[in-house]
Amino acid sequence: MGSEGAQRHVVVLTGAGISADSGVDTYRDAGGLWEGHRFEEVATPEAWAANRELVWRFYQLRRQKLAAVEPNAAHLALVRLERELAARGEGFTLVTQNVDDLHQRAGSTVLPMHGELSRLRCEACGSRPADREHLDEEDLVPCPDCGAVPLRPDVVWFGEMPYHLPEIEAAVARATHFIAIGTSGAVYPAAGYLSYARASGAWTACQGLAEPDNLDPRDAFFGGRASEAVPELVDALLADPPRV
Repeated sequence: MGSEGAQRHVVVLTGAGISADSGVDTYRDAGGLWEGHRFEEVATPEAWAANRELVWRFYQLRRQKLAAVEPNAAHLALVRLERELAARGEGFTLVTQNVDDLHQRAGSTVLPMHGELSRLRCEACGSRPADREHLDEEDLVPCPDCGAVPLRPDVVWFGEMPYHLPEIEAAVARATHFIAIGTSGAVYPAAGYLSYARASGAWTACQGLAEPDNLDPRDAFFGGRASEAVPELVDALLADPPRV
């Protein structure tokens, strides 16, 4: 339960579980392989330096699949939460570990801490162009700003620093409510935000098909599919008075 009468700032962290209901594959099987590849082969700076063609093809396939899916009811519920809290003069921050753009396409303002598949990045000039024109391109793509070849996927690989960490940590520090949706609770630094928010006095909760690794007895847990549970949770947050 949040503080009675206090202005709320709701922080939501989302992971793969929210996009699974849209048909987005996690790409990692039970053996830890990413579509038949070890992550060291396709998801590290060293892999990119060693075999750019392989890494490029791997992410091009992911980008093509992303074009065929749409936001689901959970994404749309978070858009409603953001807009209604803003109308009341209350705060909202949405952070995602996902690299799909379903939150953005639904209409949310989001901090994508692991980057975005819908963007490419130039390692020469730092440009991060949105790109939907080269989804079928097998050849490496030059930077539209400086001409350097190649552009790389604008995703955070293992061993790289996530994006937006100062903004995320500031939001978590002032959160009155913190909710993790569809996360494993095993990937840091994101997995540490739940305990950080709890220690700062926030009401904390997790939603998912199963309890995440970082769930604490003091956290509420809402089980089930995100597309069904998240709209109900948003209704509870927006009730007058709030039910959570």
